[in-house]
Amino acid sequence: MPTTDLVRGRTALVGVGTTQQGEIPDLGADEIGVEAFRLALADSGLAASDIDGLVTCRSFGGFGIDTVLGRMLGLNPRYSATLEYGTCNFSLHLAAMAIATGMASTVALIYGTNQRTARNRFSTTAGSGSETADVHGFFNIAGQAAMAFRRYQHLYGTTEEQLGHVAVTFRAHAQLNPLAIFRDPLTIEQYLAQPYLVEPLRRADVCMISDGGACLILTDADRAGAARTQPVYLLGMDQVTGLRQYDNADNLMRPWLSGLRRCFDRAGVSRGDIDVLFLQDPTSVWVLQMLEGLGFCPEGEAGSFVAEGNIALGGSMPVNTNGGQLSESYMWGWLHLCEAVRQLRGGCGERQVPAARFAQHCSTKGFEKGATSILGTVIPT
Repeated sequence: MPTTDLVRGRTALVGVGTTQQGEIPDLGADEIGVEAFRLALADSGLAASDIDGLVTCRSFGGFGIDTVLGRMLGLNPRYSATLEYGTCNFSLHLAAMAIATGMASTVALIYGTNQRTARNRFSTTAGSGSETADVHGFFNIAGQAAMAFRRYQHLYGTTEEQLGHVAVTFRAHAQLNPLAIFRDPLTIEQYLAQPYLVEPLRRADVCMISDGGACLILTDADRAGAARTQPVYLLGMDQVTGLRQYDNADNLMRPWLSGLRRCFDRAGVSRGDIDVLFLQDPTSVWVLQMLEGLGFCPEGEAGSFVAEGNIALGGSMPVNTNGGQLSESYMWGWLHLCEAVRQLRGGCGERQVPAARFAQHCSTKGFEKGATSILGTVIPT
């Protein structure tokens, strides 16, 4: 059976729940995840007894284990699993595979963290391969991102001002999002006046540490009618790895991201069909790389593409209408997928992309692997 027949329109997202973001001092990470589940269940109109699958994501500090959350939720699902680094795309793919193989029919995907109030500073080696990263001082993703942008500047002449338009654009989107943490205006002049955090990156180029929870409910498309929400179908998904990391040529540029372009054929849509794009952005540099990797602009032209306003609301390809990780909340990219569902439902108010039918989300695990999903309110034939 062709891959498209296994994925395209076979499952649908029918529930979304997001907690307060920023600081939640009265709840632990797992308790925040439970609250997100409660909100997603209420959104879907389903009962807890309808959930027969559970996919959780281990948050920083070791929380988020399925055996713990299952007990807290009062669930004995047929299928459960915990991903070490879920970033939602990876979690969504695992849930879709569980449904496709008949191991579950309706899966809750849950992430909760209290990393801000727990004072986790992420002052550890970024990614795996610590024996290589340590000697270069890569104790946070910002160091590697700074090096990646320097490489980008060397190859293409991209300026810091062009990069700054990523953070400025996402801040403008966040101002329309009540959930966002950073909502103060940010102009390109204010951006350029900021001191360097890790030269050439400034504070606005790197995401914050934040508490929060998110949950999505994925079900077999044949069961989607039982929910009270408009179904948002998973049309295509793909993953790619760069597990050899710095043994790969020019790995700072993550050239293997271009392998994710296969997802368009699998979903039955073209790049031009995508109405709104979500790119995981722990740093602004990732946005440039993903725009080019997915083919939304030619190689070396992402800086000018962004500076010309193409990724803003009203632009040719709106990106991270929620404000992204740079302004909405960190959350390993989970809120990007939540926003994608809400955009396709038409429920984003002032930041709504008119008549949005198809959305794409791309996320990575550092310099090691990438994933993408294409969602839609209609199923292409």
